[in-house]
Amino acid sequence: MDLSKKRTFNFNAGPSALPLEVLEKAQKELINFHGTGMSIMEMSHRSAKFEDIHNGAITQMRKLFSIPDEYEVLFLQGGASLQFSMIPMNFLTIDQQAGYIMTGSWSEKAYKEAELFGKPYEVASSKENKYSNIPALVDFQFNSDDAYVHLTSNNTIYGTQWSVFPDTGNVPLIADMSSDIMSKPVDISKFGMIYAGAQKNLGPSGVTVVIVRKDLLEKANTEIPTILKYSTHADSNSLYNTPPTFGIYMLGEVLNWVEEKGGLEAIAKNNEVKAKVIYDAIDNSNGFYTGHATPESRSLMNITFRLSDEALEKQFLSEAKEAGFVGLDGHRSVGGCRASTYNAVPLEACRALSDFMIHFQTKHS
Repeated sequence: MDLSKKRTFNFNAGPSALPLEVLEKAQKELINFHGTGMSIMEMSHRSAKFEDIHNGAITQMRKLFSIPDEYEVLFLQGGASLQFSMIPMNFLTIDQQAGYIMTGSWSEKAYKEAELFGKPYEVASSKENKYSNIPALVDFQFNSDDAYVHLTSNNTIYGTQWSVFPDTGNVPLIADMSSDIMSKPVDISKFGMIYAGAQKNLGPSGVTVVIVRKDLLEKANTEIPTILKYSTHADSNSLYNTPPTFGIYMLGEVLNWVEEKGGLEAIAKNNEVKAKVIYDAIDNSNGFYTGHATPESRSLMNITFRLSDEALEKQFLSEAKEAGFVGLDGHRSVGGCRASTYNAVPLEACRALSDFMIHFQTKHS
């Protein structure tokens, strides 16, 4: 059976689309993985077979993302939301400052957690512009003795994305890349730490990837619970407790898929083409559709837009759903429309959405 004929146009913001090839392979291997007579979900995380899967995923991530040897790659749980707390727990003391660049709801949540452990402050913010842009680098002022500077690389709710990252000198730069990790090449050496929930570009929900410089672990706070120390997971190869085994297996297969597609350079080019198809439908609509993000800050992962009339907007979303488009509703906190075009969303789906948008405008203009 050709499963692709029965699949929807999935624009969900997360959990989001996964590569069909990966899903089909997982389906074949689900009950009897490589002749073991059991599923990966039944397999001991201490077994040699799972160790191969686990280490293979780490190796593939290092290769594709060009991660230097001086960084640890960890597979944790709790999502990016737990990282909002773990970061200040490990790297911020009560009398230290940490700079936070405010670009949306996730930045706000990270900042709030940091207030429990130290003295966070706003380096810059675009809140007054309803988070429609990434703050200009010239506006940044941070202290040379800050514990770290934190940013969110892509903002799912408002549809903005960093194109150039700030140079923070000797102050570690920490980035929440949950919604655009592995969507393009990144110079890892600019960061002290990168973290990301897997459920956008890396696999199913349940796995959190942390890429952290080893020297930061040596300076981290030791007076916190064992399981909340990054060093605990680094010392045990992320096997301190039972990991999300199936999620790690899927993550590894998604990384293999990225390699088969030509690596991050090819993925990035495809993401640019996909986003342009939809942004063109917005920009050429003469105001029928209005994008939330300013053009220079637009995300290639989450395209946010509105229609001028609220009733018409509801009709658009209703007809889109009937036409097989899933996940186009904007985040509940802001409303509107949002198309999430993560790595696994095919170009054909973006073209279909563009055609639908143009057709809907023609009917209602």
